[in-house]
Amino acid sequence: MREDLRRLGELPGITNAILETYKSQNITTHIGVVPLPSRNAVTRMLDILFEILYPGYFGEQGLGESNVTYVIGHRVNELYDRLTEQIYRGIKHECRRLGSVCTHCKVRSEDLAIEFLRSLPALREHLAEGIQAAYDGDPAAKSCGEVIFSYPATAAITTYRIAHRLVALGVPLLPRIMAEHAHSATGIDIHPAAQIGRRFFIDHGTGVVIGETTEIGDDCKLYQGVTLGAMSFPKDACGQLIRGQKRHPTLEDRVTVYAGATILGGDTVIGHDSIIGGNVWLTESVPPHSRVVIENPRLVIKEGKGP
Repeated sequence: MREDLRRLGELPGITNAILETYKSQNITTHIGVVPLPSRNAVTRMLDILFEILYPGYFGEQGLGESNVTYVIGHRVNELYDRLTEQIYRGIKHECRRLGSVCTHCKVRSEDLAIEFLRSLPALREHLAEGIQAAYDGDPAAKSCGEVIFSYPATAAITTYRIAHRLVALGVPLLPRIMAEHAHSATGIDIHPAAQIGRRFFIDHGTGVVIGETTEIGDDCKLYQGVTLGAMSFPKDACGQLIRGQKRHPTLEDRVTVYAGATILGGDTVIGHDSIIGGNVWLTESVPPHSRVVIENPRLVIKEGKGP
């Protein structure tokens, strides 16, 4: 059948034309270097981490005193191998991007993997506080197990906590891959570099966006459709974006932001114990204990006999 295709002979020319673009379009080409981190491998690492962080809820079932040491030990070993390899790939790509030579990439990758693994006990404690806060704050939750097993916010926040720890260690690429995986699965977009305090919870969650330089204090709560974003993107004299500046807002402790609210700007600070009402558009700071709401619109109801 393939031999009967009339225009088969044109394919070599098309292939050569594509190959020519590889010489001129370097930013979209990654050839002849160490492979990039694997999305599938990163997803598998998240699966392992969820199994370690929430044993019995994810992964191996029927855990007990007789087998938990073996099962979790096996997962930690697998995670160590995978994490070391993927960190190595990310570091090598970063070295190439910056035009530098990394002479100890393998050693550094192994050290970073171990440092991350050592943080898992503290991370479990951190996550447990968040699960309890979610259960205490949501009357629809029937148990902490339900919050762990079925709430999209738990998946998004857990992934954020994992990715943020990798950011803190200086691991390139992997945190953003993890964050975008959670975003696609939950509809919640949390940049892994954002600073988020303890007992944070997102109710419902779809459409929430938390930008890179956002700072959120302890005991804060967001509802669906909330955006913590940037007002503008400053550029230098050459028209290039200025990176590394604070562009996103700060929420102090015990702030609640209701559905559809948008808070923008790196200089915008929401004082502690404030409540931001639904659909509010806010680009200026408010003092502690504020209540920010939109005035009720006037409804017009017209009677009619039919559609």
